[in-house]
Amino acid sequence: MARPCALFIDSIDGSFARLARVGERLPRFSGERLDLIVDYVTYVFVPALALVRAGFLEGALGLVFAALILLSSLFHFVDLASKSDDYSFVGFPTVWNVVAFYIFAFAAPPWVTYVIVAAAIILTFVPMRWVHPMRVVRLRFLTLIVTFVWVVAAILAVGQGFPARPWIQVVLVAVATYLIGLTVDGFLRKGTTT
Repeated sequence: MARPCALFIDSIDGSFARLARVGERLPRFSGERLDLIVDYVTYVFVPALALVRAGFLEGALGLVFAALILLSSLFHFVDLASKSDDYSFVGFPTVWNVVAFYIFAFAAPPWVTYVIVAAAIILTFVPMRWVHPMRVVRLRFLTLIVTFVWVVAAILAVGQGFPARPWIQVVLVAVATYLIGLTVDGFLRKGTTT
């Protein structure tokens, strides 16, 4: 449930801040900085902690990997070029809540978890553009439908418990394949753009 809630909150928090004219009423207050802090906690820290506490990242090696999640994500958050002019993310977008959700939904064995986490950490530093599912231009309508299907499947997975039921796992794999495929296709078409 955390990922659908985080996605919903992340998509509306800026609108509420603008509606309340926070920047005018609190000139020393930076809504942008607060948004980054909240995003770091919900998209990075909590998922890393959940992976450790649930035993997907075990022992000393698990703590090292959790620390690498936190540190590589800091790089992404402070990188002024982490978002492109077409709203894509440059480098893996540190959506560790999605990574953790998939690990939980598939009850991934520890070795699979380590491989996935290591790949995502490395991809944080690769200047490949990753599609933002809410702001993508090419195939926007289809991508929004796919994102909606993912949200429904994610809610059902959380509601029914982990690991997710096989038919939900099929939907989750299909959506991940589509979004990663869109990113890879954009990379192949334009070098490092989507």
